[in-house]
Amino acid sequence: MDLGMLKRLAVPELTHVAKEMKIEGAVGLKKQEIIFKVLQTQAERNGSMSGSGVLEILPDGFGFLRS
Repeated sequence: MDLGMLKRLAVPELTHVAKEMKIEGAVGLKKQEIIFKVLQTQAERNGSMSGSGVLEILPDGFGFLRS
């Protein structure tokens, strides 16, 4: 399950995914909040998270992964 796939889902579908993952409190949340909870839970259970996109590194050393 990746961010791109989750972004393509509608809120009811995301809520269903959250229920399957036994995530409490997903009903009534905004789409972005549900996606964050799903990804956070996946990372906690699997111990890792991956992403794809363009990495923008600022002069001060901070980086942002743009999807």
